[in-house]
Amino acid sequence: MAESYSHKWGQIIGNLIQEFIRETLQEVALAHGFYLDYQKKRACRTSKKVSWQDRYGNFHDLDYVLERGGDENTRGLPVAFIETAWRRYTKHSKNKAQEIEGALIPLSETYSNLNPFLGVILAGVFTKGALEQLESKKFKILYLKYENIVKAFASVRINASFDESTPETEFQDKINRWNNLSAQDIAIIKTQLLSLEKPNIDTFVKEVNKSFSRRIQSVSIIVLHGLIQQLDSIENAIEYIQSYSASQTIVAPILKYEVDIRYNNGDIIHAMFQDRAEAIKFLMTFA
Repeated sequence: MAESYSHKWGQIIGNLIQEFIRETLQEVALAHGFYLDYQKKRACRTSKKVSWQDRYGNFHDLDYVLERGGDENTRGLPVAFIETAWRRYTKHSKNKAQEIEGALIPLSETYSNLNPFLGVILAGVFTKGALEQLESKKFKILYLKYENIVKAFASVRINASFDESTPETEFQDKINRWNNLSAQDIAIIKTQLLSLEKPNIDTFVKEVNKSFSRRIQSVSIIVLHGLIQQLDSIENAIEYIQSYSASQTIVAPILKYEVDIRYNNGDIIHAMFQDRAEAIKFLMTFA
């Protein structure tokens, strides 16, 4: 079945929003020395998809991930998960909000030791309930309004507005006009949208920068030595602890390394490693 012009026009707007946002996020990433990953070819993976696994074994395909210590050949540590969504009709907004939650919350829990920034960039039409639902889960939201998107396209004489009664011929005309735009025309649309939404974009970027601008106050390291005792009941476990002499000296192997990184804003990153090299590798990403 051939793709409808209405669907194709929606994709054009969605792709433009993605590209528009990517440029802003790239500036933020460069300012903090992070790697911005998005759907593209990357040497350290076989697929173009940006896919991360949660602690339950589920993979989630994402729009943007900012990584500490990442580059084209190496996946770094996630410091931000950011999803985008373009919707024209409110009837789809609640479902999209739930879809975003279903991807980012498990990943946030999986990488809770890194306190990743959780961001959502919405464009078009979303209900107040959908926005409040995401805000209640501590997501930072950038909302690009439908009317401002329409105004941005109008700057190059394209009527981007549509509804469920818009005929396919009108969509075809919009697409033809889009295809005839120059790179400079597309840049004008982005500039106009940036101008119209500047206060909201600045507020969102400020939140991202705030998450990244915290400073390390102290680093605590505990090297745990010991011999593992496996007991067959709670009662025997209690008895073992009660009879254990705190003053005895035992030569025991290293079980794990515990690392706490404390920040000046109160955040704490807690990590545990069984391997010394992995603990050093983790700390090196903050150097």
